[in-house]
Amino acid sequence: MTTTDTQRITVGELAVRFLELHGTRAAFGVISIHNMPILDAFHKRQKIRFVSARGEAGACNMADAYARVSGTLGVCVTSTGTGAGNAAGALVEAITAGTPMLHLTGQIESDYVDRDLGFIHEAPAQLAMLQAVGKAAFRIRDAATALATLREAVRIARTPPCGPVSIEIPIDVQASLLDLPADMAATDVAPLQATAAQLDALADRLSQAKRPMLWLGGGARGAADAVARMVKLGFGIVTSVQGRGIVAEDDPVTLGSFNLQKPVEDFYQTCDAMLVVGSRLRSNETLRYKLQLPKPLFRIDANALAHNRAYPSDYFVQGDASLTLHALADRLEGRMQVDAGFIPDLQRARAKAGDQVDTALGPYLPLKNTLGELVDKRCWWVRDITLSNSMWGNRSPVLDNPRGGVHALGGGIGQGLAMAIGTAVANATHALGRKTVVLAGDGGFMLNVGELACAVQEKAELLVLLMNDSCYGVIKNIQDDIYGSRHCYVDLVNPDFAGLCASLEVPHFRLSDPTQTEKTLQQALQVTGGPVMVEVDMKAWGPFAAKFAGPILKKD
Repeated sequence: MTTTDTQRITVGELAVRFLELHGTRAAFGVISIHNMPILDAFHKRQKIRFVSARGEAGACNMADAYARVSGTLGVCVTSTGTGAGNAAGALVEAITAGTPMLHLTGQIESDYVDRDLGFIHEAPAQLAMLQAVGKAAFRIRDAATALATLREAVRIARTPPCGPVSIEIPIDVQASLLDLPADMAATDVAPLQATAAQLDALADRLSQAKRPMLWLGGGARGAADAVARMVKLGFGIVTSVQGRGIVAEDDPVTLGSFNLQKPVEDFYQTCDAMLVVGSRLRSNETLRYKLQLPKPLFRIDANALAHNRAYPSDYFVQGDASLTLHALADRLEGRMQVDAGFIPDLQRARAKAGDQVDTALGPYLPLKNTLGELVDKRCWWVRDITLSNSMWGNRSPVLDNPRGGVHALGGGIGQGLAMAIGTAVANATHALGRKTVVLAGDGGFMLNVGELACAVQEKAELLVLLMNDSCYGVIKNIQDDIYGSRHCYVDLVNPDFAGLCASLEVPHFRLSDPTQTEKTLQQALQVTGGPVMVEVDMKAWGPFAAKFAGPILKKD
């Protein structure tokens, strides 16, 4: 092809071609006059599935969950100003979860940006807002710098600790033309390697342990093979909620994410080493940093700033989780002499912790057990922030896949339905072969209820397990616990969910009688071709046997 017949494309199409080249199969967003050159390219080329969400917050949550489940880059496209602002909360969730994501958003015409003219859709300091809620944010100012900006944004998004990166593109720049680049390859992100001296030093320390524990966080989700080698050496396993499924949770060597119950804390005191890999040891999983963990405490993390955060490190190694654990396993083979009673003691601690959780469920125990029996490990387990998730959803269902659990890590309600759509799209697009099940409360569900229409339009196969108590249950319990049972602003007026579902032709099952749980769930799980809802009438079922009133704290 000569210079005179070089193909000319818009910056919007350049962005789409760049994503295609790097394996993107689905993107999520809301169409607007300020992103049409990008979305027109998606439509014209038909190589990436574009999911039309009903709001930017939902679109961003969908892209987040899609990335978590597929292990690929999440992509979200929003509009200028208010549209980008709508995505801000979901971007906070994505950076909290460490999700690699590219957020493309519009901007008004270049001649009017940052001039405070009251131009339609103008937003003061949009770029600063996006920088505040993500890992980084850029503006493409002209066609000549577009490819370099895309490359750098994806590199940053994919560099651990991962996170969302935003690019705003003025509408005139999106529509501007440039020659199709001959090379659009992104910059590779090389895994961070620890030094041999660090690995030798850490291996020497670990080789002395007779009862060693491995705490796995979300940063270790790509290290399952290396973790399996550590298990063969005799290490016991416990995970954060984000690290669930790295080791199948029905394996006798793991506590799962029963990481803070009293029987587990007592067991920790019998251990003589803990290696924390890719975890921030967050407040809600460590009794606000007062959980007594085994000592000495060693840490591996891609983030150098994790050293001595929350808990002091007796030794710290910066490096990729998989590479570092494989290197440690090489050094520890034939050197470990683990106590024969260690794993049996771990199993007893887990059983006691599980019993403690089950005892608190009261009439809801059969729901948890039946769901586990019918779905087993063959699902993507998506949860919103709701009372039932806090009571049992975060820990009890058995997961066997490092990406099998998706939840609102940042604690915001109303994100579960959108996350379930992103999960279902990932499942279908990548032929992953599992059922998507989302546990949601009525309050959170109503926050983004419009995305149910998106699920129908996209034929997203997912089961909504809607726990309906017509209130914010956790807040109500806190009011009982601290505020003299003054119940203000927590009672909710809800739609007739059966009627709502009927209006969208979504199959709906109301579960008012606990004895009908198995039959109802079996029927719901047989539905294909789109979403289905099982509404649990919590007022008919009655209260839990124990009250959950926010994250558990440890008394001094």
